[in-house]
Amino acid sequence: MIVIDSARKGKLLDNFHLITEKITAACLKGGRNISGVELLAVTKYAQPAEVKYLVENGEILAAGENKVQDAAKKWAEGELAGVRRRVNLRFIGHLQTNKAADAVALFDWIDSVDSFKLAGHINKHAGLNGKRMPVLIQLKLTTSDTQGGIDPSQAPGLLEEMRKLPFLAPSGYMAIAPAGKDTEALRQGFREVKRMFDRDFPGVNPYGFKNYLSLGMSGDFETALQEGANLPRIGSLLFA
Repeated sequence: MIVIDSARKGKLLDNFHLITEKITAACLKGGRNISGVELLAVTKYAQPAEVKYLVENGEILAAGENKVQDAAKKWAEGELAGVRRRVNLRFIGHLQTNKAADAVALFDWIDSVDSFKLAGHINKHAGLNGKRMPVLIQLKLTTSDTQGGIDPSQAPGLLEEMRKLPFLAPSGYMAIAPAGKDTEALRQGFREVKRMFDRDFPGVNPYGFKNYLSLGMSGDFETALQEGANLPRIGSLLFA
């Protein structure tokens, strides 16, 4: 077990406070109410001891992991098992259908559904677990072969079919911005996704969950927030 010293603890808290200040400033600039924004701490590369400290201190309320096996080793069996129920654990990576059962059992949300085939597997295992699984649809905003997601033009059709599945709760969109774009290009892309989100997830979530627009990471979350995101995913800036 790694023990973190007081200097590192102070640095982690400073990082968290800097991020929350930036979130507040971005919301003010965008004319938004900060109360609707939640921080998703991306913990996939972080030291479990540091994650545990921030959870126990009340800073991390939602955590994101992108590999089912690695997450299980930390949150179900390892150092973070004792604080598992204190966080909303969300899967944010590419999910293979043969890992759907494990993902449904471990995670509270799956934020990266990009096909009806995957949705069907999640629905099946959610039913076997006696739960309704809240999910986000991942939109693909790049041409990269290594990045998951569905073409935005196909998302409404996927959403319509997913809403017919009895054990799923489609509750928003997630997307990763293209790398190397300038701020104005990012802004236009985020704005278009927000337009889709408002069109496809209007009003109150019928399943009893919150509707999320998960946009923005450590390098672009301020722009994403100004354009309407309410679940920025921040890892490197928090654990720097």
